[in-house]
Amino acid sequence: MKYLKHFMLLLLLGNLLTGCFEDKDDVPQVAGTTEINDFIHRGMRTWYLYKSDVPDLASDRFSSDQEYREFLQRFSSPEAIFEGLKSNIDEFSFLVDDFVTLEQAFDGITRNNGMEYGLVGYPNSPTDVFGFVRYVLPNTDAEAKGIQRGDIFNTIDGIQITRANFRQLLAPDNYTVGFATFDGNDITPNGASISLTKVQYTENPIFINKTLDIGGNPVGYLMYNAFTSDFDAQLNAAFAKLKADQVTDLILDLRYNGGGDVETAKDLSSMITGQFNEKIFTTEEWNDEFQEAFQNDNPDRLINKFDNQIRGGEAINSLNLSKVYILTTTSSASASELVINGLDPYIDVIQVGNTTRGKFQASITVYDSENFRRQEANPGHTYAMQPLVLKSINSAGFTDYFDGFNPEIAIEEEYANLGILGDTNEPLLSAAIDDILGNANRQKNQNVIHLEDIGNSNMFNRDYELMHKDLN
Repeated sequence: MKYLKHFMLLLLLGNLLTGCFEDKDDVPQVAGTTEINDFIHRGMRTWYLYKSDVPDLASDRFSSDQEYREFLQRFSSPEAIFEGLKSNIDEFSFLVDDFVTLEQAFDGITRNNGMEYGLVGYPNSPTDVFGFVRYVLPNTDAEAKGIQRGDIFNTIDGIQITRANFRQLLAPDNYTVGFATFDGNDITPNGASISLTKVQYTENPIFINKTLDIGGNPVGYLMYNAFTSDFDAQLNAAFAKLKADQVTDLILDLRYNGGGDVETAKDLSSMITGQFNEKIFTTEEWNDEFQEAFQNDNPDRLINKFDNQIRGGEAINSLNLSKVYILTTTSSASASELVINGLDPYIDVIQVGNTTRGKFQASITVYDSENFRRQEANPGHTYAMQPLVLKSINSAGFTDYFDGFNPEIAIEEEYANLGILGDTNEPLLSAAIDDILGNANRQKNQNVIHLEDIGNSNMFNRDYELMHKDLN
């Protein structure tokens, strides 16, 4: 019986690996709450990484179908049962009621006005919040209206942004931004305002790719803002340019990169290196049932190795570096941290900036079908889950970095002096360059007032701070 159980688990995963998608943009919403609740419980009971922490997910939890049905009916909504089945240590699993929007987010498609921003608390207020523009996306409303990195704003539609209202104010497709100045201590409205409109937009995550002349040596600078698999070919092309320029060092800017696709993270790490092909990048740990099944029947499925080609078979353009500089902030999460952790046993990873988010788990998309794949999903609703299903472990056995990774060169972004991205005087980039040139000061701008990070523009995207594994 144990072998049969293992076989069925592997068969289920194999079906997911070979599944194909159908377009379900116009799915009628006819399924009842109990039916959807059943899907959620089944999916979490099968896949959830932390199922052993949740008594209601135990295989022997219910003694009869009637007891199980009464349990499902206790929850008034799919959202309620999903939250009730999560472990207390899980910050990242989520449920969506529209899986089409989630799939679009994985492809880099969002509702966007082009103003990518961060939100922080006022220096001297427990409630008020201001925003700062991180960067502006090309061919967007924000670009057309002249918004620039470093712009400060503190009101939306004339209302002061606070910890209580920022999500409500910034969620609509249309709003008016009220600008201000910040001198490092005080926020002062300047009377300027701009109305912005969100439209459907596909973001190329390769924001800047250039080669700098640093002390007579070519140094690559790549600002990469999301691990979006649809742009793997463009990422490989960016490395082709760096390789052609014969860069001696690479500065990888992940300061605003909240994560994304696991395979893309592995390929990016293979582009940085190249000399470790077929060596272990990371291993995976699933819930007890899947872990036992994999270890007994197909242990190689738990191993992610450095490789020499991207999806589709194109050869990877590798730099064969033994050192990389990675720029980070508290917004650097999941797949960004996977790159840091996966590379660390092999090369010198010098982190510049601030401590990362602290997310080492990956998720998959679980649909309401017999084998939980998109094909043949229940036509009565568009709910899907994105539960944590595995945690990543590097080749040295390191994982569980709940507190994130601390930088070797500590420097915070100064909201009153953000600098120009890609310019050698921009503070984080400049700190990396100083280290390349041999300047030993690894404690930068320590007198900057630390302001609490409240959120950023990506928090409205369904793939926010997500590291996901593609099983389709």
